[in-house]
Amino acid sequence: MFTGIITDIGEVRALEKRGDLRARIGTSYDTAGIDLGASIASEGVCLTVVELGPDWYDVEISAETVSKTNLGDWVVGKRVNLERALKVGDELGGHIVSGHVDGVAELVAMRDEGDSTRFTFRAPEALAKFIAPKGSVALNGTSLTVNEVDGCEFGINIIPHTKDVTTWGQAKVGDAINLEIDTLARYVARLAEMQQ
Repeated sequence: MFTGIITDIGEVRALEKRGDLRARIGTSYDTAGIDLGASIASEGVCLTVVELGPDWYDVEISAETVSKTNLGDWVVGKRVNLERALKVGDELGGHIVSGHVDGVAELVAMRDEGDSTRFTFRAPEALAKFIAPKGSVALNGTSLTVNEVDGCEFGINIIPHTKDVTTWGQAKVGDAINLEIDTLARYVARLAEMQQ
């Protein structure tokens, strides 16, 4: 369980294709405080730590995860949003995020609005019905509020602070973005389907 509040920007240091994809991620987290088997969201994907070093950890990424996320596009040197798993008693500053990506959206437009930047995304058609104005989504692991929805497209404002402490400052039109819809929206839609 996560909150979508990014607490570190890591860097992909190595990639190795085995049966699955193994990645080494450089971090400023104190790795002495990370257990093997711990969950760390990387670009919004819940991944299990399988090896640790002084300033890095390794994860194994299944072929299923690669096929359903943007992690197959990772290259050495890529900066990635990181979040440690939520602990009982931690502040819940974003929204409940599982780290189970529902699909990949596309960043289709960006424009400055004051000091913020308005990002427009195109969601896969099957997921668009779960995205509502003033609702929450997790994009590349970041908890964000939806401003407006127009069919499969939706807009989000990203403030300068968020651009500074996440990878959103390097985003560009055409990027593939990990999308996790709000858990509550998923259950409300499921209940509505069952009542029909």
